[in-house]
Amino acid sequence: MTPMREQDLIYLDHAATTPVAPAVLEAMLPYFSEKFGNPSSVYATARESRRAIDAARDAVAVVLGARSSEIVFTGSGTESDNLAIKGVAFANRVRGNHVITSQVEHHAVLHSCDYLEKFGFRVTRLPVDRLGVVDLDALEAALDDQTILVSIMYANNEVGTVEPIREVVRIVKGRNPRTVVHTDAVQAGGALDLSVDRLGVDMLSLSGHKFYGPKGVGVLYVRRGTPYWPQQHGGAQERNRRAGTENVPGIVGFAAALKLAYDRLEENNAHVRRLRDRIVAGVLVSVDRAVLTGHPTERLPNNASFCFEGVEGESVLLSLDQQGIMASSGSACTSASLEPSHVLLAMGLPPELAHGSLRITTGLDNTDEQIDRLLAVLPETISRLRALGG
Repeated sequence: MTPMREQDLIYLDHAATTPVAPAVLEAMLPYFSEKFGNPSSVYATARESRRAIDAARDAVAVVLGARSSEIVFTGSGTESDNLAIKGVAFANRVRGNHVITSQVEHHAVLHSCDYLEKFGFRVTRLPVDRLGVVDLDALEAALDDQTILVSIMYANNEVGTVEPIREVVRIVKGRNPRTVVHTDAVQAGGALDLSVDRLGVDMLSLSGHKFYGPKGVGVLYVRRGTPYWPQQHGGAQERNRRAGTENVPGIVGFAAALKLAYDRLEENNAHVRRLRDRIVAGVLVSVDRAVLTGHPTERLPNNASFCFEGVEGESVLLSLDQQGIMASSGSACTSASLEPSHVLLAMGLPPELAHGSLRITTGLDNTDEQIDRLLAVLPETISRLRALGG
């Protein structure tokens, strides 16, 4: 068999991670070697690193419509979620012990809530409808005088559904303005409006590698006055909010990628949405018993997610990989699990159908020719796997 050439490979898993944009890499490179100083030191090269972090913080704040002092750099979106949920819960325990989230959150949120339960916190996990939209009536009913935190994701990482965050904030703050609202916006970064004032949230999590920035760097926005406790202790970095020597190249890259993404937001979204729409239309026409999962319109512009009756998602992925097409069966963080997606089960899909999931997420470098190739290969792949499965 002739080895697949790199130029023949088709990457359609941009929800898992994205390549670092050339301009972002260029901005980062000096801080690996030439400008390597520890930003906590006082000499010239250290001050250069400190200035780079300050400039990055300012740039992120502009995109979010926030104060620079409200931006906390972290090591990942997962850390940002953990910091928000645990930090708020423990800092506000004197006021209450109730936390509300949804059943379709990323595991960084769900497992943080599981952790809180070990310390006596009560956690309500809200249901969603068949499209993955959180039940706002259930939210209103769940709120009580002990509710200190509500964490609802901005957009789902598996099926792409965009949640009604503004309505969530309106309901929560209408009941108690002191209740903190956090949103995991990791998948929304580079695709949706991140204005924290328009959203109304108190805390917001981001991760650089979802919008053509580097891995290993995230952000937590913390609205001024929001009480929370640091979860990482040691030095006084990030104004005593997150200890540890700063990842200066990563921080510079995060800010450069975020600015680039929002400078070109409409153009980028138009490109990935057009390719996404071609995939959705083509798959639903050409593959029998294919189900589009997630909201048909209120979804991330690059997300096309399906379930196929009579096949295993893992088999579909392996077959596509043999033909040079890279996709996902759901969240990259759970790819080692053989359990059906908790998101799909919460949406009411039967386990046997949820096992046949496929997530395709388009990116800036994808072309029409690549989508043509996918639409030629996928129907044949599903048909063959169904025949093999009897």
